[in-house]
Amino acid sequence: MSESMRAMRLHAPGRPLELERVARPAPGPGEVEVRVLACGVCRTDLHVLDGELTEPSLPLVLGHEIVGEVAALGEGVQGPAPGTRVGVPWLGWTCGECEPCRAGRENLCERAEFTGYTRDGGYAEYCVADARYCFPLDVEDAQAAAPLLCAGLIGYRTWRLAGGETNRRLGIYGFGAAAHILAQLAVARGQAVYAFTRPGDTQAQAFARRLGAVWAGGSDEAPPERLDAALLFAPVGELVPTALAAVRPGGAVVSGGIHMSDIPSFPYRLLWEERRLSSVANLTRRDGEEFLALAPQVPIRTETRAYPLEQANQALDDLREGRLSGAAVLIP
Repeated sequence: MSESMRAMRLHAPGRPLELERVARPAPGPGEVEVRVLACGVCRTDLHVLDGELTEPSLPLVLGHEIVGEVAALGEGVQGPAPGTRVGVPWLGWTCGECEPCRAGRENLCERAEFTGYTRDGGYAEYCVADARYCFPLDVEDAQAAAPLLCAGLIGYRTWRLAGGETNRRLGIYGFGAAAHILAQLAVARGQAVYAFTRPGDTQAQAFARRLGAVWAGGSDEAPPERLDAALLFAPVGELVPTALAAVRPGGAVVSGGIHMSDIPSFPYRLLWEERRLSSVANLTRRDGEEFLALAPQVPIRTETRAYPLEQANQALDDLREGRLSGAAVLIP
């Protein structure tokens, strides 16, 4: 068994990742070692790379949409057993002791650790993960499953906090990895999906219609009907007042991103009439358990483009420039 592995590592914000051979990680108490089969490329990775998330543990292996197989168990771990296929998400560890944890809101843990940000992630051949935060996966196609671990989970939490299937007309701003997964769930639940893309992105609009959207247009356009809720996955603060203007009285606007550009000032009348504006932070294990059980029932089909591990910088650049329909996935 090799004692080293290949990994794409970040040494400083704003610099490209570097392909390096580093020591293969050993699982500590409560951890498992995971052989990475596939790792999705998420917009949050761009925020870390660009320094918009300001507290990474450097040097760092990015990546938090990990599908792999358990290779070894750390001290005190009874399972998942070696050979088990698992998913490793963004939320990597919580204390279980702070007020949010005790209140069942572990996504807001005051000492939380995050995969691919404060813990090394999956842009590598192996990683270690807290066994409590590994989701058993009954999937054959690791590449197809990888985007479910963040784009799917955060999309699901955003949808649920906006009211879930109680909304008849659902607007989705930013039709990327999360949106293309969530749209399938919404359509399966009988919701009318209105997709908003970068202005002029006719390819993304056609993609949205192919997934069942009843309408697709630019984010600079108004939908033909008032929305019950709007979900924001584009990290563009200017879309907040736009989305508020598009929802009906009593409607909800929920931002699913971890980082967004500044929100411009807007007139109170856009928020008035009991419209709600909120954000989503991270995920809980309950979100993962619910969504990963729901995904094969829909069934959700992800659209992915595979890149070898050493092309991680290209995958990130393609995501940044909007050259993807669906999600990029690294294959070690």
